Amino acid sequence: MQSIQFIQVTPEQLQNSIIESVKIQLNDLKNHFQPKEPTEYLTRQETADLLKVDLSTIHNYTKQGKLISYGIGSRVYYKRKEVETAITKLTK
Repeated sequence: MQSIQFIQVTPEQLQNSIIESVKIQLNDLKNHFQPKEPTEYLTRQETADLLKVDLSTIHNYTKQGKLISYGIGSRVYYKRKEVETAITKLTK
């Protein structure tokens, strides 16, 4: 076992040093912490409304692999982030 000796350091100085170090680490964490956003699922109709297209277009986009669908039972859902990511920039 390795031991550390603090020479010419009072317990109060050591405590203050530790507290300051922890404060710095916590502030750094606060500045860089981004909470995870929950996944938002859209129905087929909500996806069509978002993209301002027909349900048949949503069906075709899914068959073509432009949109990824998810389901529970007979319900079909799309992840909002993936729908927004599927929209590509047009080149001039």
